Amino acid sequence: MTGEERRELVLRVHRYSPEERRSWIQEYRVPLYRGMTVLDALLYIKQRLDPTLVFRYSCRMGTCGSCGVLVNGEPQLACQTQVASIAKDNVVEVGPLPGYPVVRDLVIDMTRVFENHRRVKPYIVRRDPREVEEAPREFLMTPEQHLEIYQFSLCIMCGLCNAACPVYHANPRYLGPQALTQAYRFIVDVRDEAAEERIALVANPDGCFGCHFAASCSAVCPKAVDPAGAIQRLRSIAIRASLGLWRKRASKVAPPLEKPLRRVEASYPTGNLVEGADPEEEAARPVQLDIDPEEL
Repeated sequence: MTGEERRELVLRVHRYSPEERRSWIQEYRVPLYRGMTVLDALLYIKQRLDPTLVFRYSCRMGTCGSCGVLVNGEPQLACQTQVASIAKDNVVEVGPLPGYPVVRDLVIDMTRVFENHRRVKPYIVRRDPREVEEAPREFLMTPEQHLEIYQFSLCIMCGLCNAACPVYHANPRYLGPQALTQAYRFIVDVRDEAAEERIALVANPDGCFGCHFAASCSAVCPKAVDPAGAIQRLRSIAIRASLGLWRKRASKVAPPLEKPLRRVEASYPTGNLVEGADPEEEAARPVQLDIDPEEL
């Protein structure tokens, strides 16, 4: 830095070697700059100090959900967490997300997340498969119905909510806030026809009734999905459905257009081409306009 002392960050990384079955904490000194994220610090270590450090990342912009880690005891995305806002005496502690088996260093095994996600059928189900595979038009949905599911469709499967959930740690059969949120998202989706199957899957102590409503899942969600709110709504639906007080009517496929769209075939203006010119070559040639920029 010009005219001032260069600041350093101490990153205390929880490491694990599966070959040695050994866990330890290793400290690294990283130059600190404005806007630096935890992922930036980890990449600096990987590229310049210790190539053996293992962690997972991809998009670097809070979209893919790959870089979830435990930062100073709180589940966060490494790419969205700026060290200046969380460093204590210029020290940041980073570890793997709790509640998951550790593969190596900061990399965790997400198998349970993916399996539970798959169990709730996170996709549109129709009784007639042809309506999905060969649908002539879209399924009808009002803007209000879309808003009802929009917030819960923002999940990036980062696993932070499960890592923050005490029930997910204590009960290995618990579906977890991520899967339960997606179950709710598709149960209330008017285009879907498998609500009863999902309710039967989640209406038990290993599903929505196992939630203690600590709401820690919503507190750490980087996309403000609010899994705790979704689980409480899911409970309400499950109870009402068991009493015969909840019924869902799925939307239908939009009717065919009264006047089918006319297919317009592209044609080359051959009448304006120089004699002997190839239409395809002329079409691929960049268009040059003789326009004076001063006249624009």
